[in-house]
Amino acid sequence: MKIRQLSLFLENRPGQLRFPCKVLGDAGIDILTMSLADTAQFGILRLVVKEWQRAREVLEAAGVVVNVTEVLAVDVPDRPGGLAGVLEAFEKAGVGVEYMYAFASRERGRHATLLFRLEDPDRAAKLLEAAGVKLVPSDELFARSGA
Repeated sequence: MKIRQLSLFLENRPGQLRFPCKVLGDAGIDILTMSLADTAQFGILRLVVKEWQRAREVLEAAGVVVNVTEVLAVDVPDRPGGLAGVLEAFEKAGVGVEYMYAFASRERGRHATLLFRLEDPDRAAKLLEAAGVKLVPSDELFARSGA
């Protein structure tokens, strides 16, 4: 159920975002989704690729600092209030959200897929499944993106 996410620390100056994208592109690795959070001096680029181990290797070989973390992919009903309902299940299960971002999918209309970083992904997965939240396994997630 868990998805491996790569986190890269980038200096906040021109060209820093392009560099890892070019490294991955030159290696033939497709970025399936990403999120960029910034402060005044640096940013954290979070991204998901199908071949996360190879991506980490090519990025580290290029001098990029890479951290691997686990996130959960969750289907959210694509209607007004859909996210609120899923977050209510999180709340009732006692699961706190560190951050989340969208996963770009070719499937549209029935649900949206969001990636959640949670304190204890294994425990959260069990609680959320018991609460009826639809978790998306990595093979299904990658198939949805065409990867």
